[in-house]
Amino acid sequence: MKQEAGSTMGKLAKDRSMGAVRCLQCFERIVPPPGAKTHKCSRCGYEWRIFWIAPDFPRIRGPVWETNRRLADEAEKQGGKK
Repeated sequence: MKQEAGSTMGKLAKDRSMGAVRCLQCFERIVPPPGAKTHKCSRCGYEWRIFWIAPDFPRIRGPVWETNRRLADEAEKQGGKK
């Protein structure tokens, strides 16, 4: 299928970002370094396990439970203080 510059498909293909994933906590786009096993979101601090489909194609495999549980506990303690 030929992609035309003005078509919807052409615009979507141009906006795609290879090598980036979205944080599943805050939806910020994060770019892990190539080959990284884990990566921390710079916006919310949650850490994710990364799986590489190809050398430049990461996917989130799941959370790093120790880091994310600690962040959740800290947020809960701060929410309880008034």
